Amino acid sequence: MAFWQMFYSVGSFVAYWVNYAAGKHRASLGEWDWKLVVIFQLLLPVIILLQLPFMPESPRWLVQRKGDTDGARKVLQCVRETDEEIDQELLTIREAIQYEKETLDQGRKAYLTLFKDASVRKRLLLVFVLNIGQQLSGQGTLNSYSSTIYKKIWTSTDTINLINALNATFGILFTLNATWTVDRFGRRFLLIVGALGMGTCMFITAMVGLETPNTPQGAKTQPVGIAIVFLMFLFIFFYKPSWGATVWIYTAEVFPMNVRAQAVGMSSQMQGVANTIFQQFFPIFYKNEGLKSFFFFMTCNFFLAVFVWFMIPETKKVPLEEMDTLFGGTSHVQGGALILDVKHADEAAERGERVTRAEQ
Repeated sequence: MAFWQMFYSVGSFVAYWVNYAAGKHRASLGEWDWKLVVIFQLLLPVIILLQLPFMPESPRWLVQRKGDTDGARKVLQCVRETDEEIDQELLTIREAIQYEKETLDQGRKAYLTLFKDASVRKRLLLVFVLNIGQQLSGQGTLNSYSSTIYKKIWTSTDTINLINALNATFGILFTLNATWTVDRFGRRFLLIVGALGMGTCMFITAMVGLETPNTPQGAKTQPVGIAIVFLMFLFIFFYKPSWGATVWIYTAEVFPMNVRAQAVGMSSQMQGVANTIFQQFFPIFYKNEGLKSFFFFMTCNFFLAVFVWFMIPETKKVPLEEMDTLFGGTSHVQGGALILDVKHADEAAERGERVTRAEQ
């Protein structure tokens, strides 16, 4: 999931550098300056479509939908080091899925389970807040309106395009931090430190912009502009591995298999809803208040840190099938183990009866 978020940054990297190059040669390109950007946007879906036939299904999907334990084992062999690890994980997957098949709602009723099961409902609400918080942090709005913000500081469009391109470049490196920190320090640590860091950056950025004079052209001096850009890059440094990557990791791992697709889809959609709302009011907010609007995001980030501290359980090193126990629900693994043991006992009894009858 951390690499997934990193390649989101790779997409931004490509988009912003193509935009910068097209802007530098706008006079010679004419209408092709924007057409090139659209062509590159069309190129990536084609690459993805070509890769799809070679993508393996997840082991849990193979066991749940097809009962294909051999296929699941082959997938696990790509990401686990020993046969013992594979056997243990495959067993817990089978146990959890067996419990969900025999005792929980499936298919269309999975949406009812999201609200009927208290443990799942709790997780859904917590993850909703995390995904809305990702937009409350200010990243989505700043990403969309970075050029508008930088126009208060720089007068050159090429300079603004270059800053956006460099920002996207560093975003790739910053996201990679999640790959080695998320299981070392934990999800809560990254989310809390990220929120506090982003809030502090927002506060200092607003103070630097408000307490420094403008040039006669209405912009800032170059040293002030560099300081603000540095703070925005520092904001990305805190955001990418925490509320960028870790929110997606947490969202994907906390739900049981029987409702995971529905819950993750609904949770991620909350980002779209929140982003749509914020982008409606931010241009007016920024036009009327300028850099004072950053105090809003500062406050949101500090509240998000408090929310994570008191409300979000740590999931570091917790297997996917044990998330139900962590959140106060019934262990699907233990329930499935009981069901499988009963079935195996029944099968053994039936075999014994058949042998007895044959002997008689």
